[in-house]
Amino acid sequence: MGLAKRLGREGRVLVFNCHEGWVHQLSALGVPLDIVDGLPGRATRAWDERMRPFPKNARRLTLAQAIAGKGEYRCIVAHNLSDLMDAKKLPGPRILVIHTTLEYRLSQEHLGDLPPGYLDALDQCLAWSGAHVVAVSDRKGASWGLEAPFDVVGFLADPADYLPARGDVAAGLRVSNQFHQRRDALLVDLHERAFADVPVKIVGNNPGVPDSEPSRSWDHLKELFASHRFYVHTAASALEDGHNMSTAEAMAAGLPVLGNRHPASPIEDGVSGFLSDDPAELAGAARLLIAEPERARAMGQAARARAEVRFGKSRFVRDFGQALERAASRWRSRRAAVVSLMA
Repeated sequence: MGLAKRLGREGRVLVFNCHEGWVHQLSALGVPLDIVDGLPGRATRAWDERMRPFPKNARRLTLAQAIAGKGEYRCIVAHNLSDLMDAKKLPGPRILVIHTTLEYRLSQEHLGDLPPGYLDALDQCLAWSGAHVVAVSDRKGASWGLEAPFDVVGFLADPADYLPARGDVAAGLRVSNQFHQRRDALLVDLHERAFADVPVKIVGNNPGVPDSEPSRSWDHLKELFASHRFYVHTAASALEDGHNMSTAEAMAAGLPVLGNRHPASPIEDGVSGFLSDDPAELAGAARLLIAEPERARAMGQAARARAEVRFGKSRFVRDFGQALERAASRWRSRRAAVVSLMA
């Protein structure tokens, strides 16, 4: 008997692998996971161990194996309409996770305006599939203007998972992929002007960025957070949030964060980092933290305390657990409506 025929689904959550860092968070739920891997359109064809170790409570499947399995999933976690369409033959509640703003999606696809009827089609797809919507932030969820209500489940970056910050490398750190290709969203011009004469290491897949390379493993990434003096995150408020997962990780590791003024930034200016739209002010703040490691350490502890509240494990488990319950309720209601129509 082949693997697909032997795979039971009872109590399991199926998730399409959009991004190892995000998917790995789900292991904190303590439920068995099926991870659909080998999807097209990704930088790597299989789970990238440099990003995160493969979860111990998970098994790796192809889409064909998932479809051929037996039973109903506890939930199916999708990240786009293609995932929802691919999962149409799979029984179980659905969640659609929104990772980007609508404005960012339009800018990445070089579209000035939405195609006519796009949002109506999206609402119809959600109604047809019975999917419950989860957004990684209020801003990103609201930007799509969906008729259906959505839950907000922010990133998981528990300080207990990270090494204590030492700050022995007198330099900044930034974790980003395709940095130059996302100039507008990440305010690359501001970053380059502010840190032209300040050492800032950029980690990730970044063709054209000198000396930039991905971390070798999650343990290596944790060591980079622990060793550097501060973290950098800049983002356009019209396109992106005031933090990403790596910012949350940096805070959890105890690094102060330097960035632009953003209405959704988790940083308190002058307490857990410095915020400014002036590149000269950001450069001055970086030099201050390089010159005063004790001040950097104190501000980093404030960032770590903030991360414990905003990005801690108990908060993530609670919020995603509620989303699973709402997805199950929506699925039951949809199934009852179908049965009623057929009666």
